[in-house]
Formats: sequence, structure tokens, C-alpha cells
Amino acid sequence: MNSPRSVLLTTVGQATANARAIAADGGLRFVELSTISEPVIRQLIAAEPLAEGPALIEGTGNIAYDADAAAALGIPLALIVEKQNLTAELAVREAETRLATTVVVSEGELSAERLATATEGLEPSPVMSADYLQTWLQKKAQEKTTRIVLPEGEDDRILEAADAVLKEGVCELIILGVKDTVLGRAKELGLDLTGAEIVDHLTDPRAEKFAAQFAELRKKKGVTIEQARETMKDVSYFGTMLVHTGEADGMVSGAAHTTAHTIRPSFQIIKTKPGTSVVSSIFLMAMPGRLWAFGDCAVNPNPTAEQIGEIAVSSAETAAAFGIDPKVAILSYSTGTSGAGPDVDRAVAATAKAKELAPDTLIDGPLQFDAAVDPGVAAKKAPQSPVAGQATVMIFPDLEAGNIGYKTAQRTGGALAIGPILQGLNKPVNDLSRGATVPDIINTIAITAIQAGEEK
Repeated sequence: MNSPRSVLLTTVGQATANARAIAADGGLRFVELSTISEPVIRQLIAAEPLAEGPALIEGTGNIAYDADAAAALGIPLALIVEKQNLTAELAVREAETRLATTVVVSEGELSAERLATATEGLEPSPVMSADYLQTWLQKKAQEKTTRIVLPEGEDDRILEAADAVLKEGVCELIILGVKDTVLGRAKELGLDLTGAEIVDHLTDPRAEKFAAQFAELRKKKGVTIEQARETMKDVSYFGTMLVHTGEADGMVSGAAHTTAHTIRPSFQIIKTKPGTSVVSSIFLMAMPGRLWAFGDCAVNPNPTAEQIGEIAVSSAETAAAFGIDPKVAILSYSTGTSGAGPDVDRAVAATAKAKELAPDTLIDGPLQFDAAVDPGVAAKKAPQSPVAGQATVMIFPDLEAGNIGYKTAQRTGGALAIGPILQGLNKPVNDLSRGATVPDIINTIAITAIQAGEEK
């Protein structure tokens, strides 16, 4: 008999399984999934309920939930079916969108030995999903110690996100605000911010030094030391100076301020990386079974062909930092020469520029969206393309198209859109929507910490 291993077992349709008896027969512990933890996949991960040895875990019968649970626990999922039919097929498809390794066992063949044989050698891995991506981001951020500054310490969402980030050990935090006020509000909310450095930028002695440095940086623009001192009273500018001087590794702002208010100081102080002429952005788009990057959906209204080419290369580099194998599609209403016009010509020129800048990266265009992501369409429209049908990084022609594209996927396709992630700056600064939720803020802090870690 094969060595026993932990398996999560769930029944499909009218199938039945006496999991307790099967576990006893195979020398496995019997556990009901509902008793492991509350029905939250992240809690399943934290609970580590399998430390006592191999177990047969009886699922809930909800295929989607059980597959997510198996992925979180790092064990195979066994679907027990009465017979192979359409119901079984649909259940398998549902499970496989969440877990890369799923096995099907007929009800009549069910035994501990059969489960062991069916799962032998399998290395379960979760398929991309919103929950998995958020967990992955936090774990990735933990790999290197970074310090992220949050300038908006007066916002309750920022404080709640900071509490969660500190509990998870995602990164170290600097929060701008009056210490007694911030800690008092945190106490009212039941939060623990004792692990954060809280800085009152209006009384901090570094403000004078920062003002002098800012005046020097902006002297060609006629900025005086008096004007610089006044500028340092702005939380976004003070926070950006903390990043510029290396006292913080990155900044997250925008929950209570406009995008321009967050980004303008970065343009003036941190500036762009050598060889980079344009700051741009991507959104990470997580859907069942796939993770894409969309750019630029937040910064540049009407980029030139050269700028689109540079955005494509920056997007490929950023996507790679977040675990995406970059295959870049420069999007258009035309695939190759199927259409004509100035916009198509711009996509052609942008593709040429991108290939010139990154000859070792898979880049192609112009491609229509369906040709970029659908292998069947790609085989007809662009059979020679190294990207068509398998693109992971989508470059939109302008801000209008990009913004519409990511919001369409988010609102009708169920995609989790994380971003915008700014790229092209010397140090990471990321902007929040003023409607950002606490999970949005946590994700953005983790992303900024990952970017900062890449710089170390």
C-alpha cells in the first residue's frame, strides 16, 4: 500500500463517502473541514492544522470552497463522483480553476489505498485567484525588511491597514501624524500600532534639512528656502523626502489626497530612473487561473509611440517582479496588418521601440485583445506570433482605453484589480484611490514593499 498522505475529499452530486471509516482504514486522522478554522482561506493557512500528521479531511461539498481550502492547505483535492457524467465534468472544471492538482475517484473505487495511489507524486499548487494573490503578495513582501511611509495618519482606513500589516510582518511602517492623536484613535478602533514609528512632520527636526535639500533640488525653478519650508508642511512632500533620503524605502498615499498630490512630489524629488523618460503604471489583474498586468491605465493620457514602447518594457519588468512570465501584447483594433490608420501605425512603431529596448523580452503588436489571449483566435490571426494567444502583459494605446479595459474586467469579469503600481521612478511610491478599502491599502503597501525589496 502507498504511504498515506493528507487529502481533502469532497463529494459531487449524489455520491457518498464514509470519510471517517476510510481514514481509519488507511491510518489517517479524520478531520472535518469546518472544524479546522473559520471559513476564510487565509485563516486556514495560518492555522496549519496538518502539523499532527497525514489526515483525510472531509470537505463541505462546495467545490469552489473545498478547492480553495485544499490549495491553501497545500494538499490534493479528491472529487468523489457517483459516475462520470456532465455534473462530474463541471465539478472538475470548477475545481481546476482553483487548484492545479485535482483527482477524480469513482464512488465504487473509494478507499484509503485508492486515494493514496491517485495522489502519489502529486505536488499540489494553487491556481491564481484573488485570495491567493493577496496571500502571495504579503509573503513576498516579508522576504526583505523594508520601511514604508504612510503620510495619511488621520485616515481610519490607513490605521486599520497599518494594524494588519504590522501583525502580518509585511514591512516596517512610518505613519505621519500627531503621535497622541494617532495612537488615541487607534485605541478607539481597537488597533495596535505600537510597532510603527509615528512622526509629526510639523514638529520633526528633519523638516529644516529637508527644506534645504528641496530648495537645492528645485533652485532652477526659483524655489526659495522659505517656499521650501512651507512645502515641507505638506505630508506628501515630507513623506517623499523620507524616501528620497533613504529614511524610508517607499511611500503609499492617496486615500485622502488626489493622485496629482501624491505623484507630483515624486516627479520633483525622486525623479525617474536613468534611461527612463516616462513614469507609468500597471494594474495586477487576478482572475481564476490567471494573473495579467494591464498598463498604462492611470498616468499617461496620450503617450507617443516611443513612450508606449518604453511603458511596455517597464511593464514587463514590473510584472516579472510579481511572478508573471512577461509576454507583452501591444494592443490595437488591428492584428498585424488587418487594419490601417494612424493608431495602428503608432502601435507598429511602439512595438519596434519596445523590441529595441528589450530584445530578449517576448513582445508583439499590434494585437487585438482576443488575438492576444485566445489561442484559437491567435492561430487564425497571428500564427507566427511568439505572444499571441498567451499574452500576460497588455499594453493599451492610451489612458482612456486602459482605464475602460481594467474597469470592464474588474466589474464584469470578477477580476481583482490591484494598483495602480507606479513604475519608472527611482524609488517606489504608489497611489491609492480615495475610495480605497482597507484590503486595497494592505495590498498596495505589500506591493510597495516588494518593489522596495527589489531595489535592495
